[in-house]
Amino acid sequence: MTNDHLDRWNAHEASAEAMIPIIGRLYREKGVTILLHSRSLVNKSVISILRTHRFARQIEGEELSIEETLPFLEVISALDVGPCKIDLGRLVMAYRADGQGLGVPEFTAAVFADITDGNKAKAQGPRDVVLYGFGRIGRLVTRLLIEKTGSGNGLNLRAVVVRKGGEDDLVKRASLLRRDSVHGKFNGTIKVDAENNAIIANGNVIKFIYSNDPAAIDYTEYGIENAILIDNTGKWRDRAGLEQHLRPGIAKVLLTAPGKGDVPNIVHGVNHLALDPSDTIVSCASCTTNAIVPPLKAMDAEFGIVRGHVETVHSFTNDQNLLDNYHKADRRGRSAPFNLVLTETGAASAVAKAMPDFKAKITGSSIRVPTQDVSIAILNLQLQRETTREEVLDYLRQVSLSGSLSRNLDYTAATDVVSSDFIGSRAASIVDANATIVDGDTAILYLWYDNEFGYSCQVVRTVQYISGIEYPTYPQLVSQDRSDALTVG
Repeated sequence: MTNDHLDRWNAHEASAEAMIPIIGRLYREKGVTILLHSRSLVNKSVISILRTHRFARQIEGEELSIEETLPFLEVISALDVGPCKIDLGRLVMAYRADGQGLGVPEFTAAVFADITDGNKAKAQGPRDVVLYGFGRIGRLVTRLLIEKTGSGNGLNLRAVVVRKGGEDDLVKRASLLRRDSVHGKFNGTIKVDAENNAIIANGNVIKFIYSNDPAAIDYTEYGIENAILIDNTGKWRDRAGLEQHLRPGIAKVLLTAPGKGDVPNIVHGVNHLALDPSDTIVSCASCTTNAIVPPLKAMDAEFGIVRGHVETVHSFTNDQNLLDNYHKADRRGRSAPFNLVLTETGAASAVAKAMPDFKAKITGSSIRVPTQDVSIAILNLQLQRETTREEVLDYLRQVSLSGSLSRNLDYTAATDVVSSDFIGSRAASIVDANATIVDGDTAILYLWYDNEFGYSCQVVRTVQYISGIEYPTYPQLVSQDRSDALTVG
């Protein structure tokens, strides 16, 4: 019996090892991203690929066999397909449900007939990106953009704008990118080109522009054209301030903080499709807004929401003081690693900007706590109808696995998870099933979120959308009430 388990594990490892070069070639040469139930397999290890297959238990009640997905991947590698995303989990589910008795090659060719050969999509990139600021979010966005470079026909991080901190500024910034106390080591190699004021990360040449004034920069002097600038300083949050970035070479500006006035606040997965393509100033709202709006949208669509309150237990941030010192806010001047700090959150008021048709009143408050990363939002909702805990959890689990929010909302049924388990989560928020409370028309949801990395993923998703470099996922899903049907050709 022991040898049987080990033999099966070794066979699974061999299949995962065979997958890795195929996934890499498809990504680099054709711009094809291979997913498994919305989770990317690009640049993943053998163990990570096997774990993602095991995740499929939440969908089918049993693991998705890697021996079952590998033949589909091998067929896809031989197809003449253009840039897109292909979900092996969806493909296998469609094959199981097909019932026509086709072999894997015939079925796969039929499913992708509309996107292969003469019908294949053409690459939409590359598209230049500039970062204004290089703090916590800026460096994580850098990691994500480099990870997604692929063949070079996607988002291309060309430059970072910062204020110079000293003669060894570039070396220190490279060191902060290379090693992170929360998120670990950079996945790759980083070199400093001091002569050209550049950092070379996994072959990406990133120019560092030193400036104290956004209006003083001509980005075309650095060969940058039609770029999207990501302001992660939070210094300017209204349209007038952010328009200073619209210099030669910059076409659009995206803010990684809640926008003020008429600046649209975008939460990817919820309202990004409603964005006016002509708008040059966009906000990605806050990490907490991104965490609560997807589950609010889902719950309102199925159960209706009368009113609600959100309480966030939030890791401390650079805005707070390490030791007691002057701060313009009432309580944030007190030592962040030593205190629980009551503070305000703008997330509740930002809901109206992200979901203008949402009529329920949402209030909110926040407690900053002595952890470096990962927060939890507690949503207390009064619903329009009575329901059960089982119905709510089954619905949220399905929403997290398929449909328009599957990239944004995750779900865990684990009984022993704590905040550090969600460091590096790419979802905007994760429903904790075991903490969920439902009593009649009241539902209390506990939502974990990596307020740094998960939010940075939301930022990059939004940049991909506004740049036009966000390719559809195949096989496509067609919504049918609460369920989703696969379009298979």
